[in-house]
Amino acid sequence: MTEPDPLTTALLKLAALGQQLADLDQREAGDVADLRDRLGALTTLTAGLKGIIADQVQSIDAAARLAQATAGDGDSAAVGYQPAMTPRFWQLDGADREHAITRLRAWVEQIYRPEYGYLSAGLGDCWDQHPLCLYLLDWLSELWSVLYLQPARTPGQLAGQAEWQTRLLTIAVDQLARETRHCRHGTGRPPMPARTARP
Repeated sequence: MTEPDPLTTALLKLAALGQQLADLDQREAGDVADLRDRLGALTTLTAGLKGIIADQVQSIDAAARLAQATAGDGDSAAVGYQPAMTPRFWQLDGADREHAITRLRAWVEQIYRPEYGYLSAGLGDCWDQHPLCLYLLDWLSELWSVLYLQPARTPGQLAGQAEWQTRLLTIAVDQLARETRHCRHGTGRPPMPARTARP
């Protein structure tokens, strides 16, 4: 039996490799077309969602304007809770800082811990020594007050309450727990550097 010609063998191998490359190119072209179709569908879906969100924002804004127009004669009881000034924890020290923290402590003890069960259980007792916790609890408490300390509930407030309870609160709870879970307070490790007030 004669051995195949080396040139013929090489040509057959090249032809097989060429066919494999052609098959691979065809498969990749199909995948690219499929990805292009999916991207187009996602773009269309995103545009539709943007429109829905814009419509909802307009509805909430209209409800808020209606609520303001019908709030009464400007009496503060009729208008409801108005947010407090933002405490600048990065600048506060001494009595001013303690006063701002006392407001948060009252909300944590009277509302957050007794009313939010397992969600509030992850907040460490040293939360008042963590700037991140101060910032989070400040907006949580103020937004809670804006949403729940009003003389009447509007559709916009109802939507805000749902957003606060289901999305904003759960995200903040996770951050609060992470911040106080493995901190240096009460662990015997050296304390974190003392914060000094900055202008």
